[in-house]
Formats: sequence, structure tokens, C-alpha cells
Amino acid sequence: MREIWILRLGHRVPRDQRVSTHLALAARALGASKMFYTGVRDPEFEGSIDRVRRNWGGEFRLEYIEDPIDFIMNVRSMGFIIIHLTMYGIPLNYILDELLKHEKFLVIVGGEKVPSEYFHISDFNVAIGGQPHSEISALAIFLDRIFQGAELDLHFSGGIYRVVSSKKGKYPINIKD
Repeated sequence: MREIWILRLGHRVPRDQRVSTHLALAARALGASKMFYTGVRDPEFEGSIDRVRRNWGGEFRLEYIEDPIDFIMNVRSMGFIIIHLTMYGIPLNYILDELLKHEKFLVIVGGEKVPSEYFHISDFNVAIGGQPHSEISALAIFLDRIFQGAELDLHFSGGIYRVVSSKKGKYPINIKD
């Protein structure tokens, strides 16, 4: 299984709390194992994601980092390729075969205006279409293409709740009762 970490740049409180939370939820649900974030440290954001992990299972972790450039260089030395999701990059469909040759990814997702150094430090600047869109949708599409749909069958160990699939209605169950 591929190892995918996410780096969320420039988290701002309270402006980005909802978007960053949704980004982490999408990352977790679609196969990433960790998300790191920069900007303003946000214990409420961290607690929210930790509660999801405790309630729904899995090993996903969220961590704050102070120096993203140093972090990127350390991750690269661990064998990760650096992907920057940006609408200004090479369309994903054009380079997907090249990306699928790799097993370890650090995916950079911007928040506020992304400084140009991230375009240069990345191994690949990847576009999910050339139009403005949310970082959440870009990450979701990227993860789906990299995992080739297998992430939709992920089963998380631990946790308290599970969903019973149903054609109609919603049936969460508490497996710890």
C-alpha cells in the first residue's frame, strides 16, 4: 500500500478551520496516513480530527509543524516524492503513469497564496484541471487516482462506530456496546 502524507500550508484560525477539517477528513477517509499543517497552531482542529480517529478507527494522525521547508527536505530524504497540488501544474492525467511508479508521497496543499518556493521545491506540480476549485476536491481526486479506487474499500480498525450500508436510511452502529 502506498504511503501518502499531506502538508496543509497556511492554516488560519478561524477562517480555515472548516476547510482544513474537511481536508483532513477527506485525506483520512481516502487513504492518507498523516496530515501536517502550518500557519497557526489550532488545538481545536487537532482535537476534532483525533475524535474522528477515536470514534471511527484508523491510524490517521494530524501534526502541526513550524518549518515546512525543513520538513519537506527531511521527508524527501526518507524517499518521499514531493507533489504540489496546484491548478498551474501539469494535468494529473498526463503524468499519472509516472506518479504510479512511486510508493511514498508528500502532497502539498495550499491554503492562502502559496509562495513560489513550493513550486520549485516540489518534484511535481500537479493540476486537477486548470480552473479554480477547492483544495478538498483536488486532494480527493488525486488520492482516488493514486489508489486507483482501492481507497473506497478501506476498513479502519479500532473505533466505536461503523456504518451498515443501506439502500435507504442511515444505520450507524456502536460496535463497542
